[in-house]
Amino acid sequence: MKTTHATVQFAGDGFFVATTPSGHAQVLDINGERSAASSPLELLTIALGGCTAADVISILQKKREQVTSYRVEVRGERREEHPRSFRRLEVRHILRGRGISEQAVQQAVQLSTEKYCGVAATLRPTAEIVTSFEIQEEAAVE
Repeated sequence: MKTTHATVQFAGDGFFVATTPSGHAQVLDINGERSAASSPLELLTIALGGCTAADVISILQKKREQVTSYRVEVRGERREEHPRSFRRLEVRHILRGRGISEQAVQQAVQLSTEKYCGVAATLRPTAEIVTSFEIQEEAAVE
């Protein structure tokens, strides 16, 4: 069994400094109106986006797909009642390149969401995760 260890230290005035298991510092701001740093739930959305993006680009590179630009957008809907957890997360993959196979992208997104992404697997029991993708063809260089 693999374990990890992170710490979160109160820094005053609604700020915390988190240290990841790999030793990187991350400032958190729990004052939503000030929003001087990421909130814990914002970090959860980028964790999901980063986890699935790493899987998808890795799979597409192995398939030798010509991806020149790639981004993931994550939109979350939270419940009204406390603890106001996410009830639905929409993950949109936007790829640009030359002749990218729609089937390859669909397969990569599905493998990430259902098999490889640990963040999605952690969230799935309590939040619906809906994925979509868009492929933009890049013009050939003349």
